[in-house]
Amino acid sequence: MIYKIEDVLEDIKNGIPLIIVDDENRENEGDIFVAAEKATYESVNFMATNARGLTCVPMSSENAIRLGLDPMTARNTDAKCTAFTVSVDAKEGTTTGISIADRLTTIKKLADKNSMSSDFTRPGHIFPLIAKDRGVLEREGHTEATVDLCKICGLAPVAVICEILKDDGTMARVPDLEIFAKKHNLKIITIADLIKYRKKTEQLMKIDVVANMPTDSGTFKIVGFDNLIDGKEHIALVKGDVAGKENVTVRIHSECFTGDILGSLRCDCGSQLKTAMRRIDKLGEGIILYLRQEGRGIGLLNKLRAYNLQEEGMDTLDANLHLGFGADMRDYAVAAQMLKALGVKSIKLLTNNPLKINGLEEYGMPVVEREEIEIEANKINKIYLKTKKERMGHLLKIE
Repeated sequence: MIYKIEDVLEDIKNGIPLIIVDDENRENEGDIFVAAEKATYESVNFMATNARGLTCVPMSSENAIRLGLDPMTARNTDAKCTAFTVSVDAKEGTTTGISIADRLTTIKKLADKNSMSSDFTRPGHIFPLIAKDRGVLEREGHTEATVDLCKICGLAPVAVICEILKDDGTMARVPDLEIFAKKHNLKIITIADLIKYRKKTEQLMKIDVVANMPTDSGTFKIVGFDNLIDGKEHIALVKGDVAGKENVTVRIHSECFTGDILGSLRCDCGSQLKTAMRRIDKLGEGIILYLRQEGRGIGLLNKLRAYNLQEEGMDTLDANLHLGFGADMRDYAVAAQMLKALGVKSIKLLTNNPLKINGLEEYGMPVVEREEIEIEANKINKIYLKTKKERMGHLLKIE
């Protein structure tokens, strides 16, 4: 059974070990995890005797710098760029460094905010790892996930992890981990759910710049954001005073260079953008979010490759799948964050796509009403629009 992040936070605060799993397309492994300051002889011994992987101590970069923990190698060629530092032992209170008691002493010392570089000998038997500063939003690894969880729980940003191996020495995958968890009464969480949790509970986008934007479809304020989620320059066109308002009319528009700029007849994107701008300008209040999600999230060049496949007879959905992508790769955490930064409480959404409604509500933005925004098909994009209706669930009237 996979648990939600909010269901394990008290366990982490109380030092109860759990299993954290990454994506099956990444390392596809599970690690035993406990916050370093909550580690006990029993939990460290459990890792050594039952998980049997390498005992590592993920920590924030700030902590590593304070302790003078230099990278293990000047040139990291690891496939996942795992940021090992030189291994260490605590200088005081240890003998050989390898016993469970010695390892625990070193772990506790690494988590102690008063520790200094001189408190450790190098090399040793504990392997610190340095987490990226933006955590799982920057790198979807166990290192970042466990440090993020420590921070969320108000603990020192230092964790203890150990990979779980099967009895035959091979890596335990999710089916094996579920058996292991049941046997040892452990909860399993995923890095994917932690990413969603952070996007939902933290304010990761802040207004950076606002300027006047007169257009041929109305006059707006154009808003740029300081973006800690994906670093992209998403913008909002805002009409009127929306801060603190409920039921604000909103259009989420994914960037479409070919449609928005070149006037492509393959899609309805450019026409939808203009229609939404004019409708909101006429209302006198509303927002258009312009998201850098070209090609339903696959990027411009891949979208052009999909065009070639469509010329060969595939529809827009099959073309994406043939290129190795999902039908729709977009995530609406950014949109929900932008709306929260603008002070919006709830929205009416201009959309034909139910996934946008679900995506916004998943990240805590209530959608109280949907308004259609259907553009009349032309002879070139008719098949594209029918595919969106028949295979992707878009609420269109086209026959």
